[in-house]
Amino acid sequence: MHREYLQNKNTIHFQFEQNKDDFIVDEIPLRFTGKGNFAILHVKKIELTTWDMIAVFAEFLHLPAEKIGYAGLKDKHATTTQYISIEAKYEKELKKFKHPQITILSITRNTQAIRMGDLAGNRFRINLFGVSQIEAGQIEKVARKSEKNGLANYFGYQRFGRNEDAIEQARAMVAGDLHVSDTKLKKFLISIYQSLYFNDWLKERVLLSREKNGGEFMLLEGDVYLSQEERLFTPKNIPQKDFKAKKVVPTGLLPGRDVYRARAKAREIEKRYDDEFLYDKGARRAALVYPRDIEFRYKSNFDIVNIAFTLPKGSYATVFLENIANKNFTAKAVKQKVGRSKK
Repeated sequence: MHREYLQNKNTIHFQFEQNKDDFIVDEIPLRFTGKGNFAILHVKKIELTTWDMIAVFAEFLHLPAEKIGYAGLKDKHATTTQYISIEAKYEKELKKFKHPQITILSITRNTQAIRMGDLAGNRFRINLFGVSQIEAGQIEKVARKSEKNGLANYFGYQRFGRNEDAIEQARAMVAGDLHVSDTKLKKFLISIYQSLYFNDWLKERVLLSREKNGGEFMLLEGDVYLSQEERLFTPKNIPQKDFKAKKVVPTGLLPGRDVYRARAKAREIEKRYDDEFLYDKGARRAALVYPRDIEFRYKSNFDIVNIAFTLPKGSYATVFLENIANKNFTAKAVKQKVGRSKK
């Protein structure tokens, strides 16, 4: 499954590895009240999935994992910080908590538990290896352009399994050729199926934008937009001014029931990537996101670029890196040892 990007240029060669030293992710939370019946833990985990971390806390506190709230899933092969919620009555017990891969950085309170999606975004710090001085300049230039014009908001390779093996499972399940009784797995495979359609739709819109709009995302009559207030709407007139001002962003379809679909010209493309018979609930996803607060440091004596940036929730740092490199990465490739961090 190939992803295309708005900036069609020569490939920039660099490597990166998802590990605890070279791939750092910090969750940016929503506001907490500082009081209430829920303890909010700011935790750091190393080389663990979010689910693994929650299982550790559940076992330590002798409570079901479902009682622990979290806003999003963080990479396993990284050092990450995020926020989780637990009923405040367990706060005293947490003072005894110790784990070699998990650290509680701080605890505050909130009136509600954390739910999936309760975050503003994520801050990434990533080391890129094998970068010449000329390539370092090219990387920064492309990154800044993405900050201005937007980044195609694909689902990254992580979504589809190490060898994209989950794709065939998802297709077989939806077709009725594979029975899945586990509710959690079924939901996961449906999300993969929907993500495939979205990525294929976005690829066609990107190629159209490169061909007919100079590499800037091309808006079409009937597009469904997402406002800054996260409201979906289809305007009578294409909102070029608001789009340029980043007040609205076009969206793509995650097929299913009870979801607003595009109209007119936009629907002509969208319907090729729709499954109107899918019973599961559909949704819409921003076609573009805007990386923010990009920081760039080049260690010329080690040919390493350290790049830091912020993305909205649900977006992939690896997609941002693919956009810069103008090439697709795979889970297998980035797990190979490419270098060691230089402090």
